[in-house]
Amino acid sequence: MAHIKVPIIGISASIIIDQGGMFPGYHRSYVNEDYVLSVSKNGGIPMILPVTDEERVLDGYINSIDALILSGGHDVCPFNYGEEPSPKLGDTFPARDQFDFALLRKAKEKNIPILGICRGAQIINVYHGGTLWQDLSYADQPFLKHWQEHYPDLPTHSIRIERDSLLYQIFGEEKMMVNSFHHQVMRHVPEEFRVVARAADTAIEAIEHVNYRFLVGVQWHPEMLYLSRKEMNRLFKALINEARGDTVAEINDVKAVV
Repeated sequence: MAHIKVPIIGISASIIIDQGGMFPGYHRSYVNEDYVLSVSKNGGIPMILPVTDEERVLDGYINSIDALILSGGHDVCPFNYGEEPSPKLGDTFPARDQFDFALLRKAKEKNIPILGICRGAQIINVYHGGTLWQDLSYADQPFLKHWQEHYPDLPTHSIRIERDSLLYQIFGEEKMMVNSFHHQVMRHVPEEFRVVARAADTAIEAIEHVNYRFLVGVQWHPEMLYLSRKEMNRLFKALINEARGDTVAEINDVKAVV
């Protein structure tokens, strides 16, 4: 019987600092468990990648994985796209920005599939020369509520997906409901990317690289919806299947069971 490779999916981690308890001020590497479960449920092996600036460790991460997920977290530091911080900018983590940039660069050099989620999508955009609105209120138009505050497994607004996109091939739907936990949105998107999904207020909800094998950024949190909205599993299945060398047609074969 032929051996079927189970892809290892790297998930970029963050650092949380204990505010109380036995070790106040203690630093812990972490990702939310939903990322891990979304990968393992859909046929991949999750591997958490703690923040580091050591080149040999970064190389070890990339050499060990078959695909990369850039996870959510802090606001992207505006210095990365040539701006000073505005009053409504949230907490930033510049060291993690550089960590995610390094992972993204090395993953592209290896030509492995890459998925950015929320902050991860913004990291992809900024790394390639794009910019962000530091807060929705700074944009020159009114926006919907994009920070729903509670109930992460509850979709709260709709998006519309371009029919000629990879995202449409994956989901097979032009309109979907998603959750929303961001106060920043992508502003300028570089030419090597396409905007492939928007909210009803025109906020950018997904981007895709025009020629890289699989480089997708989504502004919502599909990992938080993998149980309540089973179609979200198709995105993780697509990433994992691409890492294994499968086709979109093979991805679509599993729609009935997710």
